[in-house]
Amino acid sequence: MAERGLTADQIDTSVAHPARMYDYYLGGRDNYEVDREAAKRIIRVLPSIQDGARANRGFLHRAVRTLVAEHGVRQILDIGTGIPTSPNTHEIAQAVAPQARVVYVDNDPIVAVHAQARLTGVGNTAFILSDARRLDELLRHLRANQLIDFDQPVAVLLVALLHFVSDADDPAALVAQLRAEMPAGSYLVVSHATRDREKVEHFEQLAELIDVYRHATAALTLRTREQVLGFFDGFELLDPGLVSVSSWRREPESTEPPWIGIYGGIGRKL
Repeated sequence: MAERGLTADQIDTSVAHPARMYDYYLGGRDNYEVDREAAKRIIRVLPSIQDGARANRGFLHRAVRTLVAEHGVRQILDIGTGIPTSPNTHEIAQAVAPQARVVYVDNDPIVAVHAQARLTGVGNTAFILSDARRLDELLRHLRANQLIDFDQPVAVLLVALLHFVSDADDPAALVAQLRAEMPAGSYLVVSHATRDREKVEHFEQLAELIDVYRHATAALTLRTREQVLGFFDGFELLDPGLVSVSSWRREPESTEPPWIGIYGGIGRKL
């Protein structure tokens, strides 16, 4: 099931959107001039942002494959999915288990348009146009339409999402509310940008990064490893714990990757 009937006034291309900027970092074409200008401004001072986007995407792929192949996950709630970029979550999951159900959620109507074309009506998939900060509304929709069975384990993906939830919106409370809905044996996947391990000479670049996103549709809040670790309260972290996304269960034959300023981890609800 997908949200339909989007009107022109719901789609704002005058302000940069993080999902479309992320698409640009990944080399995608589903972005607008305002997104490209904002992304280029960051790339000029922090070219590693593109490596970070690719490393984060790789983490998503490995996390989904791990959960479906090794832990038997058969339903996934991907919140803040962004512009579809193949292979998408359902393609990875269903390559292992064709019956796996994937529900995508994003708050950008342009993402919804692309999702309707590429993510829904393909196997066991659905898309909801909603905002993680309106979690009560999202959960009601999921239950009313029987998109997720909360009596069975579910994997909730918050990949590169929580750093766009401000402290004022209390991301820890949002995660706690999700945790309360998830039955034992469910999994939480989080990746989150940080300024940890950045050298002093990088602070200026980080300030530019934060300023660009401040003028986009969602500001960026960088958090420490301890703060990100706090989102896993009530969960048991899978090996190797909370680490740079570039290092999380990298391919055994690969060389040691450079440290990326994005933490990633998976927790199992006890």
